[in-house]
Amino acid sequence: MSTTVLERVSSITAFEGLREEWTELLRDSPADCLFLTWEWCFAWWHHLAGARRLSLLTVRRQGRLIALAPLAVRPRSLRRLLPWPGLELLGTGIAGSDYLDLIVRRGHEREALAALADALVADNLVLELTQLPRAGSAAAELAARLGQRDWATSESPVNVCPFIVLSGHSWASYLASLGSAHRYNFQRRLRNLTKQFDVCFEQVGCEAERRAALEVLVELHNRRWDQRGGSESFATGELRAFYDTVSRFGLERGWLRLFVLRLDGRPVAALHGYRYGATFSFYQAGFDPAFARHSVGLVTMGLAIKAAIEDGAGEYDLLHGAEPYKFQWANRSRDLGRIELFPPSAHGRLCRRVLTASRSARRAARRLLGDTMADRLVRAASGG
Repeated sequence: MSTTVLERVSSITAFEGLREEWTELLRDSPADCLFLTWEWCFAWWHHLAGARRLSLLTVRRQGRLIALAPLAVRPRSLRRLLPWPGLELLGTGIAGSDYLDLIVRRGHEREALAALADALVADNLVLELTQLPRAGSAAAELAARLGQRDWATSESPVNVCPFIVLSGHSWASYLASLGSAHRYNFQRRLRNLTKQFDVCFEQVGCEAERRAALEVLVELHNRRWDQRGGSESFATGELRAFYDTVSRFGLERGWLRLFVLRLDGRPVAALHGYRYGATFSFYQAGFDPAFARHSVGLVTMGLAIKAAIEDGAGEYDLLHGAEPYKFQWANRSRDLGRIELFPPSAHGRLCRRVLTASRSARRAARRLLGDTMADRLVRAASGG
């Protein structure tokens, strides 16, 4: 008799009850990262799930959790030209999650993925999995299994994550590894600040400081981006509540790295990141545009990298986005991808054609309206 049991978790109470097992499983999985922690996924579900239905799939062998598919059912949306429900990973969308995946215990890949494939075949729903590491993922292995069962699969690149290898570096040796012009610019800007102001770069260490620093970050971020037509990062109350919850979890777990740069006591820049395992993940930043001529954003990034080195981090990940400033600090990157899976049925074939048409319409909207306006229209249509 089989000792492998698959169960579906659809209630928030059962989700809460998985916390300890989830954490232990993740630590024993190749997918282990900040964005797959119970804390991140639970905060996302609580604040950003919208009309989705929870559909976590757990696989146990003799009672021990060996795999978890952190999924939710996306509702149909005629306004987004998606007239059918589909399965997505928790963390999808505007939260800015990277390296999403299935969580599978090392050494149990075959039986766990077989059980998950059976469940998904029975569900007969389209899977839209994005922000996956293209270098290798359990999701890609699952896609291969479903492909063997005549599911149509589509894989495409979506973004890159620049990162810095810090292992073996001191602050001095890291600076020496930078391009000479960028190194000189950073050192000159920092030196000028210390001549003109009392410079204080502080990391949050308690709950009161966390709340105050997060308010500073929101204010500075919005002040900067208001001059550029606005930003989606803190656009809704739900999104701000997500940041508040996940940063509170991060502080409790010792992961949060939230810094404020003050000049003569005035907050002029803030940087929001997390140290999970050996990796420092740079998540968000904001600065006062009144101090743009002093390059306080540049200085804050450099000081955060310095703090990560002194903290013993082995890597500084600037997360998704190929903005030129990131590659002034980093000389490596990882690719992120999207995998879409369609059941071998008339319904699956129709879904694939409609999704292709929907994506073409979005690309056309971006060409006509620009990325920012097109993204706003998509989010308005999706209710988030």
